[in-house]
Amino acid sequence: MSNLSDRQLLKELRLRLEESRKAKEELQTLSKEYQEVYRKLNESESLKSHFISNISNEIVNPFTSILGLSKAILSVEKNDWKKVVSMVALIHSEAFNLDFQLKNIFVAAKIEAGEVAPNITKVNIKSLIQNVIDSFNIVSRKMGIGIDLQYNVDYGFGKNLYFKTDSEKLKLILSNLINNALKYSYKDSKIIIRVSIEDDILNVSVQDFGTGISEKNQKIIFERFKRLDSGINSINRGHGLGLSITKALLDVLDGDIKIESKKGEGSTFSINLPEAKNIIEGFSGEGNDIFFDDDDEIF
Repeated sequence: MSNLSDRQLLKELRLRLEESRKAKEELQTLSKEYQEVYRKLNESESLKSHFISNISNEIVNPFTSILGLSKAILSVEKNDWKKVVSMVALIHSEAFNLDFQLKNIFVAAKIEAGEVAPNITKVNIKSLIQNVIDSFNIVSRKMGIGIDLQYNVDYGFGKNLYFKTDSEKLKLILSNLINNALKYSYKDSKIIIRVSIEDDILNVSVQDFGTGISEKNQKIIFERFKRLDSGINSINRGHGLGLSITKALLDVLDGDIKIESKKGEGSTFSINLPEAKNIIEGFSGEGNDIFFDDDDEIF
């Protein structure tokens, strides 16, 4: 083996030092990425634990109220039915909130498991939206909030649009948007729902005139388990689940959602949902008065 010259030795040393420097930089990058993944994992676990702790109250408290009110009804004198009517209304409100929370929880679990798939039928859009609005009548009246439906579709049988989509998923999407609008609206205000269709794409917007959402919060509003107001004494119910589910279900249906909002001036959530091209399994008239029937299939 011939001896290397000083110039060759210096060149080889420089190459070795450069390789060592690159290896060190790669190791530092990997270390930072690992630390970031570890931080996000801890944050996710903390958020889930906090969510589970709080959501248990959302389930237990309505059950406690329902049981207490039911017991109180049994002790009401026969000639004092006004009290009964008032307590029945409270029972309905608590049961509705409980049912709504459980629907979101069950769907979130199926989304996490990757078990959500479209179930396409021909849906009477106007009837479906009106039924969802009607399901929130008690809540909206209690808050003094009017819901104005502006249905801008001029064709179809009896001006009703039969649109190929998944009726159950669309109901939950709209329910979460209306629930969110009510939650952040001021009392004695209103919500405007606008419906139109263009190029086989259903457009629905839900506008409120409430607290609004800052630009910073608009970036995280669709993330799972995130709330805009996480304070202990927050007057707003919810745990950041509804909007993330709405986004996930729209992804399943190849739709999208946008938000326009200014702090203190209200928010407008707009969804665009393309008509499905899948095989049609049947019709969905959406004529039921009950928000969620016992016999409904859950996604």
